[in-house]
Amino acid sequence: MASASLQFFAFILALFGVFGDITATLLPNWKVNADVGSNIITAITQMQGLWMDCTWYSTGMFSCTLKYSVLSLPIYIQAARTTMVLSCILSAFGICITTVGMKCTKLGGDADSKSHACFAGGVCFILAGIFGLIPTSWYTREIISNFLDQTIPESSKHEPGGAVYIGFISAGFLLIAGVIFCTSCFKKQQGAWIHPPKQHHFPAAEQESNTGYNLKDYV
Repeated sequence: MASASLQFFAFILALFGVFGDITATLLPNWKVNADVGSNIITAITQMQGLWMDCTWYSTGMFSCTLKYSVLSLPIYIQAARTTMVLSCILSAFGICITTVGMKCTKLGGDADSKSHACFAGGVCFILAGIFGLIPTSWYTREIISNFLDQTIPESSKHEPGGAVYIGFISAGFLLIAGVIFCTSCFKKQQGAWIHPPKQHHFPAAEQESNTGYNLKDYV
């Protein structure tokens, strides 16, 4: 079974994954387009996210516009919204469940209950990592395909922003944490199967002697 320190390390990774997941979901820089004009004053950086589009000017001004219409958005953005929100919810559930099931805590009851809680929390982390990895991969694929498309003008092409990289890293942290928690519970159950509880057996000669002694008593 994994030690308490290894579970604590996995819990720290999961915390970083949760915070990164939430940050990536809210950040507006999923893709970035930088256009620099002939004058430095006209330099702007346009950023697009899941919930808003922002523009940063070289003069220091910053403006954002929320995406109110859901049906007008591309399908990959709609899917990214849904899966990222599910990833945040599952990872939050995983944090709550593993807090109860970790060995270093006094919650959760006996060892079997804590083991089941750790396994359930690990499954939540793995699902959260998968749900976080799908939109980031799909979003990156769309950015790269549009960037390589010769029919799209240069001014309309974008590059992956910081939120995409944060999403990838957070998904990796959640997947690693989930595997560690699930493996710790599996090893405990496997150890119980390999080393069953010992049973005390009396020697056959002793049983025969006891039987003979009992028969003599009735003679």
